[in-house]
Amino acid sequence: MIEAPYIILELANTHGGDKTYMHSLIDTFAAYQGNYGMKFQPLSPDTLATLDFQWYPVYETLYFTPQEWHEIIQLAKQTKDVWIDLFDLYGVQIVSENLPNIHGIKFQSSVLHNEEVISALSSLDLTHCRVILNIAAQEIEVIEQRIDYIKQQLNPKELLLEIGFQAYPTELSDSGLSKIKQIKETFGLPIVFADHIDGTATDSIYLPIMAWLQGADVLEKHVMLSDRETKYDHFSSQTPETFKAFTETLGNYAAAMHADFINPRERDYLQKTVMIPVVRQPLNAGDLIDIRNDLFFRRSGKEGLTLDEIKALQEQRMILTKRKALNDTLVVEDFTEAKVGVIVACRMKSSRLKEKALLPIGDLPSVEFCLRNALKFKGVHRVILATSTEEQDQILEQHTFDPKVGFYQGHPEDVMQRYIDVCEAFDLDVVVRITADMPFVDDEICSFLLDAHFKSGAAYTVGTDAAVGVNLEIFNVSCLKRIKAYFPNAEYSEYMTWYFQNNPDHVRIQKIDLPSIFVRPYRLTLDYEEDLTLFNEIHQALAGTAYTLRDVINYLDQHPAIAAINSHLTLKYKTDQALIDLLNTHTRIKL
Repeated sequence: MIEAPYIILELANTHGGDKTYMHSLIDTFAAYQGNYGMKFQPLSPDTLATLDFQWYPVYETLYFTPQEWHEIIQLAKQTKDVWIDLFDLYGVQIVSENLPNIHGIKFQSSVLHNEEVISALSSLDLTHCRVILNIAAQEIEVIEQRIDYIKQQLNPKELLLEIGFQAYPTELSDSGLSKIKQIKETFGLPIVFADHIDGTATDSIYLPIMAWLQGADVLEKHVMLSDRETKYDHFSSQTPETFKAFTETLGNYAAAMHADFINPRERDYLQKTVMIPVVRQPLNAGDLIDIRNDLFFRRSGKEGLTLDEIKALQEQRMILTKRKALNDTLVVEDFTEAKVGVIVACRMKSSRLKEKALLPIGDLPSVEFCLRNALKFKGVHRVILATSTEEQDQILEQHTFDPKVGFYQGHPEDVMQRYIDVCEAFDLDVVVRITADMPFVDDEICSFLLDAHFKSGAAYTVGTDAAVGVNLEIFNVSCLKRIKAYFPNAEYSEYMTWYFQNNPDHVRIQKIDLPSIFVRPYRLTLDYEEDLTLFNEIHQALAGTAYTLRDVINYLDQHPAIAAINSHLTLKYKTDQALIDLLNTHTRIKL
């Protein structure tokens, strides 16, 4: 965070040698306390210049005795840090005689190589003092050398580098503003910015503020009285009135720099003008939100959730509880936690492998083996074994594996209706569809697909490719009901996938790539004796561990001869073109 700058009031030579003027100037600016210093320029004409120098007579008029300087320093010390601008040995004398009250000293660029002054200062204990080096017109190499030398000779508490030089008039382009960042980055020392711009100009207020914002730590400002004539340094000096305007403006900018990241007015403006998500097309209870297709952004007179809030609800697996019309906003009350159920479909009428559901994998009937793995799914509310009302299927109630598994008998032929009835009986919103001939179903795939399903707002989600018998289907109950309305008597509803995937205009379909570990040419579904043989080989090899589908696939990767046991078998609905054509005809919605 950028800090408000320290300000040095430069009294320089506006006093013109008038001690009363000097005292009045100090008194006038006494109100500025705290982060302020006041700088003076004690000098003697005989130690500063030779008689033939054009300004020698002026230096004579600016001279104060050591006693007068002592009084001046004592007065200033009451409200300010005292700084001394050193030019000559007389200045060193004044520093020496008032050393405990001296906060810091400054070397003008023209004095940086004055060995007489530096040598005299080196005998003093300046460890409590700050030293400012003005670097106007000095090359980088020279600056570096002077820094090292002054540190070695004077051992000050702190070293600062000053940018700025005095000329009449001082042009804006000569201010040295462009040097600040480079000097600070090069040397890593605090920066003093001394501006000598016309004190009556607007730039005299804003130029030092710009310097501060560029990285200056200390600002130096020339000041004078407005009610008395001054002979020297008046051009760049500010009156009490203009200095007040400067400090007030600086204070306002400092407050702005330190303001809260978001202020109440800013927040209020956003709340009044923000474009929030509104419903793009009617949505029904039981639907998920597809952000891209279900919403557009408008300014609305109604309160509503933000996009991030809606996304958060999706991550929490929330679902709509009510119908939403065009241009409606969404509120928290529109959502509830989706009840997710795993429905394991099973029948006893298998023709290829008689009563396959009861055939053992290890010491468990295959249907129970499947249920055991389904119970490991995280984030689901119920696992249900669903079958028909046929008498032969009644025996399955004895094979639910665990009391937590629900059991349901429904329509003997219309599988879609059976699913709807199961969902209503167990109050489900979203279904994970499994068939009992998939013994190695795994939570990793289930969680992966469920997360993708809710995040996308899909109605139906499935992996694009996977080993046979491990892929899962996720669908919304509301979608199943809408599809079923088009097929009162669904002749081929045991092939439910086709009813979803063949109607993309009515079903929001998401096909998503599963993690590559699950994309294999292996067959892990139970339809033939070879399948059962394979499963028992796997189980025998991995039994005794809480193995997962990853372990199964890794085992088959390492034992290709085992994987080949059933590799010659295929799925009829993937290879029988006549069946494929029949399903395509009968599962498409015709309007």
